[in-house]
Amino acid sequence: MRLVQSTPRAAWMATLLIRLMVGAVFLSEGLQKFLFAESRGGGRFEQIGFPMPDLLGYFVGAVETLCGLLVLFGMYTRLAAFLLLIVIVVAIITTKIPILLGHGFGSFGVRALPSYGFWSMAHEIRTDWSMLLGTLYLLLVGSGPLAVDGFFRRRSVSQPPVDVETQPATHMEV
Repeated sequence: MRLVQSTPRAAWMATLLIRLMVGAVFLSEGLQKFLFAESRGGGRFEQIGFPMPDLLGYFVGAVETLCGLLVLFGMYTRLAAFLLLIVIVVAIITTKIPILLGHGFGSFGVRALPSYGFWSMAHEIRTDWSMLLGTLYLLLVGSGPLAVDGFFRRRSVSQPPVDVETQPATHMEV
């Protein structure tokens, strides 16, 4: 007897768990950019070195909040995952690459840490790495059947066939 059996149901349940993880983290982070703008929104973006940090903080917060909700509910999951993928790649480039290098990267500064280099970056990137892989998974696989997208997909497939007798002719009979 296997401890865990690999079945189609297990696959869609795994997709649901990844969707819940990715959606909840991005929703939380997006809301925090509004609730704690100085430390997680515009103030943080200013420390990193972004131009127009307040505007960018609210924009990224809105994208993370909206796309996090979409992923949680499984609506437009691939589109939402693509937008979140852009957000997380930019976050990695602007905040984790400077830690790896031990100094600023372009206009992006490095924050004060006890150490720099690969292991320090590996520690700091753990959530970003999980979100990167989770969004890539959802971009490739989609929302799974237990989602709003899946509900509409099943509904469109289960529509009754068109009755040819009651439909108007689309060509002339000879």
